[in-house]
Amino acid sequence: MTDPLSSLASLPSQDSGFYDREYNNRANVPDNPAHMARWGEWSARVRERGSFIADLSYADAASRHPQDETLDYFPAPTPAGGGVAPPLLVFVHGGYFRALDKRDHSFVASVLPALGVSVAVVNYSLVPSVTVPDIVRQVLRSVAWLYRQSGELGHDPQRLFAAGHSVGGHLVAMLMAARWPQLAQDLPADLVKGGLSVSGLYDMEPLRRAAFLQCDLRLSEDDVARLSPAYMTPATAAPLSLAVGELEAAEYHRQHALMRAAWPANVRSLAASDLVLPGCHHFNVLDGFIDADSALIRAVLRLTGA
Repeated sequence: MTDPLSSLASLPSQDSGFYDREYNNRANVPDNPAHMARWGEWSARVRERGSFIADLSYADAASRHPQDETLDYFPAPTPAGGGVAPPLLVFVHGGYFRALDKRDHSFVASVLPALGVSVAVVNYSLVPSVTVPDIVRQVLRSVAWLYRQSGELGHDPQRLFAAGHSVGGHLVAMLMAARWPQLAQDLPADLVKGGLSVSGLYDMEPLRRAAFLQCDLRLSEDDVARLSPAYMTPATAAPLSLAVGELEAAEYHRQHALMRAAWPANVRSLAASDLVLPGCHHFNVLDGFIDADSALIRAVLRLTGA
């Protein structure tokens, strides 16, 4: 019997132009500036509401780029009479590790706080000023900081979840593969209780082969081996919800299927955790975060138990 993981892991072409075409989302969605402008408008409205804390630093004494190691925190309202602290969703943005900013993604907190889920939107340094492994370490550090700061910020440290888009989805999977106690003795193995990856990337080899990306990413073969969650073992059986836009390039659908096959226990542990979002490409796939009745928001609520 053919191993479905081996079949999906087989790259479809040796032609570097193939990877340039499949992974160049801005070229594949020519009106992408309009979508990103809408993200900016929605995000500005969320920040205008107030009730959030901007630019919290998660840098430590060893940080080489502390100016980049910040996050914005959007708390859920405090339950009347005290009550149970809300869960936290940590959102990690995309941009192929070389573009975009947390302020472009404040809209992820459009409706979730009112539904009882606090949201932290994380910033990290961008290539080529740092390497992709550096970025992974920064995001790990941000989540460890949020776990340790739960008492001060007001979320439940036992209900900490992660979500991300594109390479942010890759970073969510890396968070779920992390051996947290090896990073610090005070961190539990199951620090991240679940994740949502939207149009994520789990096999880094195609990015290494895409010339328009590799010029900045500078991924080595060793980097690919260490940074491809599809070929790693998850740290726990925590649920992982996968979503991909129906109109995404074929390689994004292959990546989605590859991760589903690689981590079956995690993906199958949550009902309706494998989503193909109709009519969505790489940019409007995030629009559901502003709609309380969307498939993405329902996925977050199932994940967090809010």
